[in-house]
Amino acid sequence: MPLLEGAAPISIQGGKTGVLLVHGFTGSPAAMRPWAEYLAEFGYTISVPRLPGHGTSLSECNRTTWQDWYAEVNRSFDALKATCDEVFVMGLSMGGTLTLHLAAERGDEIAGLVLVNPSVFTTRPDRHLLPILARVVPMWPGISNDIKKPDQDEIAYDKIPVPAAYSLSKFWSVVKPEVSKIKQPVLIFTSKDDHVVEPENSEYLLENVKSADREQVILLDSYHVATLDNDAEVIFAGSRKFVERLGA
Repeated sequence: MPLLEGAAPISIQGGKTGVLLVHGFTGSPAAMRPWAEYLAEFGYTISVPRLPGHGTSLSECNRTTWQDWYAEVNRSFDALKATCDEVFVMGLSMGGTLTLHLAAERGDEIAGLVLVNPSVFTTRPDRHLLPILARVVPMWPGISNDIKKPDQDEIAYDKIPVPAAYSLSKFWSVVKPEVSKIKQPVLIFTSKDDHVVEPENSEYLLENVKSADREQVILLDSYHVATLDNDAEVIFAGSRKFVERLGA
């Protein structure tokens, strides 16, 4: 299956500190590229995998599940661990969900987590229709490029692949109870105005993780895809300082 232009995975070789960056649902590594390139300038080894079914076509995405996406994140983490002394994991939206699951499973193998508008639930009323819609409707109108800054493109699908979205909803039911297992240092960036993921997700995480080292930064000038938005530099610089503070 041909890749959409700009949706390829990113790998940048650096030093012995690794950073795994995970994009969100229906998105692509393009949403993480500026962040990856920024961190690479400070000598970190960077990996931005392309999640299965993403950056290709909606029909292919509908043939994948959360287990497929997580398997790629887990594989990419192992590849970084093989060459780095420590690895930090950072995720946007569903990438944050995957990051949380990895943290619950891999424990202190992970040096720290940075989450940008992470999701572990939704309060949208149409969520109750997903089990039915997933059997009869392949696609649904969706929001891509929820970005306040003009002329930005995360290279995402313009519709929601419904069976894949149903799998994501089932993944939330796995991850939400796991949050209380998470003890790694956590830094959360939350957009005040987000048209995709409710900011209450970040509040839930702050209240329920067991991390002694946890911090939230509110982004006042960005929408959901904040890594490409007006507050991107706040995320980039904040994550670098987080790694520098905690790194070996």
